[in-house]
Amino acid sequence: MQKFVFVLTRGIEDPTRVTRSFQLAKAAKEQGHEVSLFLTDDAVTLAKKGIIDNVVAPTGDEASGHLFYLIDTDVPIFL
Repeated sequence: MQKFVFVLTRGIEDPTRVTRSFQLAKAAKEQGHEVSLFLTDDAVTLAKKGIIDNVVAPTGDEASGHLFYLIDTDVPIFL
């Protein structure tokens, strides 16, 4: 098992990076790795209720599903 730390500085202005960051953190967790997530700078706004529901990458991937998985699996998320 490896340890992964994801640091996200982008917010709703960059839905692709937000979605991919959560997606990669989810993939690492699904493979049994220890994962931590830090939201800094503009990414802090994603912690506000309802904001993540509107973050969708141009590919159609929704950030909320990945984030809720991380929350449900007790991944520490720091602001």
